[in-house]
Amino acid sequence: MENIWEKTKASIKGIIPLHSYKMWIEPLEFKRDDNNYIVLTCPNYFSKKRVQEHYSSLVEKELAKILGNSCKVSYEIAEKNQKKKEKKTKIKHSEFQLCLPNMRVQSSTGRLLRKDFTFDRFIVGNNNDFAFSAALSLACKKDTGRNSLYLLSDTGLGKSHLSQAIGHHILSRFPSDRVYYITAEDFANEMISAFKNDSIEIFKERYRNQCDVLILEDIHFLTGKNRTQIELALALDYLLNAQKKIIFTSCYLPGDIPKMNEQLRSRLCCGMIPKIDPPDFRTRTKILKVKADEKKCNIPPEVVEYLASELNENVRQLESGLIGVSAKSSLLGAPIDLNLAQSVVKNITRPKKKINIDSIKKLICKHYNISVEDIVSRSRKQSIAKPRHIAIYLSRKYTDQTLQAIGRSFNRYHATALRSIGTVKKAVEKDVTIRKQVAYFCEKLESGNF
Repeated sequence: MENIWEKTKASIKGIIPLHSYKMWIEPLEFKRDDNNYIVLTCPNYFSKKRVQEHYSSLVEKELAKILGNSCKVSYEIAEKNQKKKEKKTKIKHSEFQLCLPNMRVQSSTGRLLRKDFTFDRFIVGNNNDFAFSAALSLACKKDTGRNSLYLLSDTGLGKSHLSQAIGHHILSRFPSDRVYYITAEDFANEMISAFKNDSIEIFKERYRNQCDVLILEDIHFLTGKNRTQIELALALDYLLNAQKKIIFTSCYLPGDIPKMNEQLRSRLCCGMIPKIDPPDFRTRTKILKVKADEKKCNIPPEVVEYLASELNENVRQLESGLIGVSAKSSLLGAPIDLNLAQSVVKNITRPKKKINIDSIKKLICKHYNISVEDIVSRSRKQSIAKPRHIAIYLSRKYTDQTLQAIGRSFNRYHATALRSIGTVKKAVEKDVTIRKQVAYFCEKLESGNF
């Protein structure tokens, strides 16, 4: 009879949506055949109620087809594994547990490090290679002259991953080091609590003499908290003088954090300040492929490329898109294709203006007070050639057009377009004014304000 029930389940699977089958029918198990009654077990009361109300008639109908005659079905709640109960009882009544010898227990100071935030799981690209190298160098203690690192990035780009990866690496190579990972908010709350409980000396001792590596997240949270800033600056002096490692993370440069004590600001600036930029298309594609492999999710290449092109703000947004596509496919029993991906992405991204060559031309022409006819003309005047070079550079950066297509749009050959791009790249590296102008246009385009 158990084989009959398995055939019935297979038949029902082809009738109802896959997500409904997996949720309500698949967990049902045959228990016994009781006088023309088949008894099935449900995982819990809610499952039993739902099946009886919505699927009971369908189950009996499909059973009758396979058996050749009508058959009633009753439902029971599955009994819990008795062995598990006995095991829990034994643990509960155990009076003591022997300690394993020679086992060092890491003191629980600060927050726990996420076990998946390690160097080997960090995807390196052009946007973060310097930050990765700086973090790994500090973790390996290769450069004893630099003991401080200030990881700078917008939210969701990997600064927390890198900071915790440093902690993991140090603990794996130097297990006796005391790593303290904490947010600036927790640091402030700890200090307030220490003052209230008259234990400020214990608080000072913890940070000054009981810490070898301090990882302090979101340092900008301390803005305006002058007393906390003073105490942190003093603690940092102790740590730096003792050659301890300090890692800060923030969304802002030290000089851009308002109401920051100058003593603390100078401590924040004493080490390297590598910035993590948003990942480019190639890196986003790599991130999606790695995450999909980790989750054992088979995503077609065209869907990966679509997600990478649409979800370009940060890594968290990429992960959200991947999880959404996988979950929707599983729940609805639908294949992962572009239509499904589009339905997920539209709920994640904010509507943006489409960046194309024409919109870039208009933005540049408006800023430099020239006409579109001027920018595509044969004129070599500096007042026109310079905006043209920048427009071609931005067209290459923000559109998927080929060099040939970009060149044609500006009435130029593709080789001329390539030279324009090279000219702007060199100018950005050497000329602060050009660098600021290009950054201004990039911000306008990325924000949709054009």
